Amino acid sequence: MTVKTFKNFTLFDGTNDKNEQNAWFSVDTATGKLVDRGQGNGPDSAETVDLNGQYVMPGFINVHTHITSNPNTFDGGFNVSESEAAVFAFENLQTLLKSGVTYIRECGTSYDADIKLKKLQKQGMLPKTPHMMTSGRAFSMTGGHGDGPHAAFLVDSPDEMRKSVRQGLKNGAESIKMMATGGVMTPGDFMDDPQLSVAEMSTGVEEAHHKGVIVAAHAEGNPGIKNALDAGVDSIEHGFYLTKEEAEQAIKQGTYVTPTLIAEWTIPAFGKGVLPDWEVKKAEDALDDTYANFTRAFKQGVKFTCGTDAGTPFNGFDKTPDEFELLTKVGMTPAEAYHCSTQNSAALCGLQDDYGTLEVGKFADFQVLKADPLADVKNVKQEDKQVFLGGERQF
Repeated sequence: MTVKTFKNFTLFDGTNDKNEQNAWFSVDTATGKLVDRGQGNGPDSAETVDLNGQYVMPGFINVHTHITSNPNTFDGGFNVSESEAAVFAFENLQTLLKSGVTYIRECGTSYDADIKLKKLQKQGMLPKTPHMMTSGRAFSMTGGHGDGPHAAFLVDSPDEMRKSVRQGLKNGAESIKMMATGGVMTPGDFMDDPQLSVAEMSTGVEEAHHKGVIVAAHAEGNPGIKNALDAGVDSIEHGFYLTKEEAEQAIKQGTYVTPTLIAEWTIPAFGKGVLPDWEVKKAEDALDDTYANFTRAFKQGVKFTCGTDAGTPFNGFDKTPDEFELLTKVGMTPAEAYHCSTQNSAALCGLQDDYGTLEVGKFADFQVLKADPLADVKNVKQEDKQVFLGGERQF
């Protein structure tokens, strides 16, 4: 076993709210996993990397991205060819990694591009890209949120859902994304419009769970949030109008909530005079309610994950670090905000044995910062941070 040892840094390993001073850890270069760690001088190794007193923390796990979308075109990524979508996706994956995101779960991708790109990634053909949990196309009703060319399976009955989910899994989807409500970006529908029914979603959940695959539901308002919870999905995406009763149900069922605060914030912040007035108004009207609802839900004990909805308007693939500052606005400490990624995102995706925290036996996916991330969440926004996958520097 050839070992590389990193030394002389302050470590936040993602498991608690403390830093370890003068830390070191060793990585098996063959597996990319941590084999030992401690404080002090550390062991002699074949290769030693001195991090010169900087700060080390886990790479981020972003569980809600749309890598084929362009945040600067505002069309949901519907109006591009498959070749264009693939090129955008590759570039967006590299941007995600450079920002500190070392693992993503896709939540709806045109042309099943993520599935196809992951095959190339396994062959070593996509350098400097994060690990991926694929979703392929999302599942929507005819005329519903996400109904666009090459973007969704359109299902209008439980039987159609069953067949489409089976097809998605056959295609290679590693997670399933369903549309339970209308959304901000779709003209003619609203956050409180229910879309896929409980019966349709329950059927899809059943088929996915038969294969051990998790299900995410786009659910912004009610009754769609309640419908998705009743259907047994594994995560509520957005969940802006989550009620006290729904939060209790989510806790009881072990359902995670991915707040995607950055996606809601960017539209009124940058979209006035650029985006349609109806789109800006929908996001702006919801924002204050969202903070209040999530503050209450966090106090109740809902488990939040880290996801940004990257690819939506003005919501670039470099914005994951900005999500943590917004999470502190619902009452989280910096450490609690990071735990949305290191602990909850990993657990939702079933990755907790290998990813998320910097513990012995897990992959050495980490970022190196000049300033303490526990002192100020803004410190993770550093643009020239070092980013490592399996102990190998990528940026």
